[in-house]
Amino acid sequence: MDEVDPGDFRTRVRQSFGRQAFMETLGADLTRVEHAMVEIEMPFDAKLTQQHGFLHAGVISAALDAACGYAAYTVIDPDASILTIEFKVNLLSPGRGERFLFRGEITKPGSTIIVADGRAYALTNGPAKLIASMSGSMMVIRGREDVTG
Repeated sequence: MDEVDPGDFRTRVRQSFGRQAFMETLGADLTRVEHAMVEIEMPFDAKLTQQHGFLHAGVISAALDAACGYAAYTVIDPDASILTIEFKVNLLSPGRGERFLFRGEITKPGSTIIVADGRAYALTNGPAKLIASMSGSMMVIRGREDVTG
């Protein structure tokens, strides 16, 4: 395994995201990693819709959770990890688009609990349309061999 600079949060986030089989199942890609902000994008896929042909709320929630969790991951120590402990999603408009963007941003960093906000956008040829918002709490995990990276 390659040595990773412990201060290189971008590499740590990308490596961890690469191990998320569910995000791969959704066809999601990590497209932007900044301090306290992460973006994930995915194409429309009819296999991920509900009965009306809109992107399923569970898919939207999972992608927002991942974006917020990885945003939290950018602000913690290299030897710590993150687990979501609570979130609320507001579905604002049907998930209809060619692609979707999920952005997670840190609202309040902390040594034990981190609060993040997420926004989901439907992308087409026109302007991006806000389809959902999320507020979540993430717990910083230290010293557990079964919860790493």
